[in-house]
Amino acid sequence: MLSRLLIVLLCLLKFATTNEVTMSWSESKKLTWADFKGAVDVNTDAVAVTASGITFSFSVSESDGKFVDFSAETYAHFYPEKSWYNKTKGDDHILAHEQLHFDITELHVRKLRYNISKIKVSQHIKHDLRAVHEQANKELAIMQNTYDTQTNNSINKVEQVTWSKFVKNELDKYKDFRSR
Repeated sequence: MLSRLLIVLLCLLKFATTNEVTMSWSESKKLTWADFKGAVDVNTDAVAVTASGITFSFSVSESDGKFVDFSAETYAHFYPEKSWYNKTKGDDHILAHEQLHFDITELHVRKLRYNISKIKVSQHIKHDLRAVHEQANKELAIMQNTYDTQTNNSINKVEQVTWSKFVKNELDKYKDFRSR
């Protein structure tokens, strides 16, 4: 007799809360300033903040006490109520910088889906799935920080262009794993 065990793991960087409004990443829908609904942090020099993260869940099937199958879902989400911008300083260039943060989240979701596709069912499937998810979040955090550092939070326009091309190419590499 098969029993289905659902294990939901949510890692939204540090933004995990219940019933929070989210927007899923979409190739056809780019962020607009209207999507940034959070309160502006007046104690920072930042012009805008994009809160985005990876949502991940999986389920495993058991038969006679052994795991026999699994499924997993993962999405890139944007959190409007945690994202904000300074209305007097926000412009199209900064909005493009913030969009790229969300695109970087989608890139790591695609990489996570790719890595999940390589996992074989075993008796340590839960561990394997948690491990690839944890690795995806670590790599996402590193890339987001590197992006801001190298672009000087969008001020370095040459690096901004370089990063835009890089992320587009990486998204194309993993196009078979894109969000639909």
